[in-house]
Amino acid sequence: MKNRKANVNNNMPSTQRYLDISEIRNDTVILKDGTLRAVLLISSINFALKSEEEQEAIIQGYVSFLNSLDFPLQIVIQSRKLNIEPYLEDLRYKQKKQINDLLKIQMADYIDFVKELVELGDIMKKSFYIVVPYNPMGDKKRGFFSRISDLFLIGTIVRLKSQKFSEYREGLFRRVDKVISALNSIGIKSAPLDTQSLIELYYNSYNPLQSDVQKLNEVDKLSVE
Repeated sequence: MKNRKANVNNNMPSTQRYLDISEIRNDTVILKDGTLRAVLLISSINFALKSEEEQEAIIQGYVSFLNSLDFPLQIVIQSRKLNIEPYLEDLRYKQKKQINDLLKIQMADYIDFVKELVELGDIMKKSFYIVVPYNPMGDKKRGFFSRISDLFLIGTIVRLKSQKFSEYREGLFRRVDKVISALNSIGIKSAPLDTQSLIELYYNSYNPLQSDVQKLNEVDKLSVE
């Protein structure tokens, strides 16, 4: 019975089979259909605090930005509960090192206050991203049978990826530069995520609970079977 269970576990499909991502390298996400993605981290604007003239200028700038695009974009807003524990651990460490008894008591009160504030307020951390795509075959919408045929051409696509990756990546990051420049003109700062940041983003997105307790290693320390 033990051997049978072991065989069943070994034959179970990996969760990677259900993900669209083939690999992440050179600050680029490569999907299984041969298309590429870059992800930009975007700064936020406190729109409510702007004057009416500033708000109108931002809206007009954003409309112009959208009209200038000749390729699709994906805007992603990720909300996660703020993890204050590393900050509290740092405070506890400093509290232990504190030789002044009064300051030590005040630090303990402050730690309790911050912890209670976060628990009661359920404070969320929001991150803003723009996903820039690049399809070597063009951005036209493909039909059902065209997409089905991709399933039988995975080997061909992977080989093509290896030969043409640098060329395709250059085309992708021309789009990235265009997006960064357009966003900068309306006061929004943006920067492309590097390989490590991309891996962490997808790891945290697909493993929201596990990522809080088990942090991901750096890229050069990761091992893939």
